[in-house]
Amino acid sequence: MKTNQLVAGLMAAVLLTSTPLMAHYNLDNGSEKKAGKPAAKAVTYTVDTEQSVLTWNAKKVGGEHTGNVKLAKGQLTVDGNKLTGGNFVMDMTTIVDTDITNAGMNKRLTDHLKSEDFFSVEKNPTSTFKITKATPIASAKAGEPNYNVTGDLSIKGTTKSITFPATVIVSANAVDASGKAEINRIDYDIKYRAAIIGTAADKIIDDTFTLDIKLVANKGDKAMAEKTK
Repeated sequence: MKTNQLVAGLMAAVLLTSTPLMAHYNLDNGSEKKAGKPAAKAVTYTVDTEQSVLTWNAKKVGGEHTGNVKLAKGQLTVDGNKLTGGNFVMDMTTIVDTDITNAGMNKRLTDHLKSEDFFSVEKNPTSTFKITKATPIASAKAGEPNYNVTGDLSIKGTTKSITFPATVIVSANAVDASGKAEINRIDYDIKYRAAIIGTAADKIIDDTFTLDIKLVANKGDKAMAEKTK
């Protein structure tokens, strides 16, 4: 009788280890193994520097100026249909004014922007932005910002964190991202004609300026993505 009970017990153990229940466990170490599909990998999209546009606007007493800066490179990272990261590099040597039609006056302003008074382009030919956090906005309506983007903006060797709303549209082969960031130039040691260096009468140019960001990024091969890192 005892022999029959022992055999029956062994048979039961064999049947138990062959059931689907045990497929959830790693038999080598006894740890639980979750069933299901493997997690999707994040996908990198390479910024198209020709289609993407960066537009700056700075206000002053009695007026304002607007212009562009070209992108040197960039990338956006998406996991599923969610923006998770990215970065871009601005070529500060390309900064131009677009509202002054007189060629001489236009050049004078552009040269001044590149000087030590402003962006010190000779010493700092690039500025960068790197996303540190991208938070979806719950119940965002179509056409309205659907993310709050936080990232490190580096200008003239100084890095500060900024946050701004952005609209991000993800498709199978491309990502379109746009947003407007307000930047305090004093944070980056750009103090020309700012109230901080004198009296209120010295404050001719606003301490803040805006950067309107429009990025078009396409799904590229691994080699192309590596170039933007």
